[in-house]
Amino acid sequence: MHKITDCFSMKDDKRLKRKVRNSYLVSTISMALVLFLLGSVGYLMMAAEKIASSLQNSIVVMVELKNDATETQRKAIEELLTADALTSAVAFVSREEKASDAEFRKVFASSFEEVLDENPLLDSFEVTLTAGSENRDEVDRFLTTVEQLDGVDRATYPALMAEQLHRTVGKIRFVMILFGGALLLISLILLNNTIRLAIFSKRYLINTMKLVGATKWFIMKPFLSSAVSQGLASGLLAAALFAAAVYGLGEAVPELTTLAQWQHVGIMLGVLLGMGILLSILFTMLAINKFVNMKSNKIYLY
Repeated sequence: MHKITDCFSMKDDKRLKRKVRNSYLVSTISMALVLFLLGSVGYLMMAAEKIASSLQNSIVVMVELKNDATETQRKAIEELLTADALTSAVAFVSREEKASDAEFRKVFASSFEEVLDENPLLDSFEVTLTAGSENRDEVDRFLTTVEQLDGVDRATYPALMAEQLHRTVGKIRFVMILFGGALLLISLILLNNTIRLAIFSKRYLINTMKLVGATKWFIMKPFLSSAVSQGLASGLLAAALFAAAVYGLGEAVPELTTLAQWQHVGIMLGVLLGMGILLSILFTMLAINKFVNMKSNKIYLY
């Protein structure tokens, strides 16, 4: 009789251990998938921000020089343009370069040499503006300053195109922030529920430890230790999935790895690992604290 009882007891122990192991595995995988989703969205947001910044940095002001502008004046103009806070890059384009540019000559119905005896084009600076060009007052200040310089004929700014571009970039950023914030909130809720369910299955054990006089820290210590190992495991799994996904995307769409540089990918891998550990500890502490502070008669009704 004792042998039969021991046999059933051993089976129950194995079944219990299997359930605990499966529960731990399921919760770890669930956490890893949520972290992977967060990392993927963060990566796409970095790529979108890089696109937005590159678009805002693509606005060019054409500063044309007078025919009688001296070399000294040209150098002074170049130094002032380069030093301005609104300037991202400055490139000098001579009239000869413009005349030899096949794309530029397509603008004309025929070669201007057939009509004019000399090259009518002007030497100029192509000034690429920074993202600060979305402030129209700053752009007006820049144009006024440039046009007052000795040797400058005029400064041309694509105002309508720039306004539409900045408006579009603003909408893109707003949508990405809204989408990323909503997904972050949903992910945190999912992680919290996953960990709370794992702690919920051990609420009777927590209550028993509390009844025999165990302190809060004594009860929390093994759970926090398990949370660290589970967070580390889920973070590593999420990082591995993320690295594999980025590598696969890099092979299929190389532009994505160009937009979000590899150092950003490395940062994201570290963030996934850190988030896995920190969030696991945080939500475990919150869940255990709730059951430790709960009265014993309420645990059976929960």
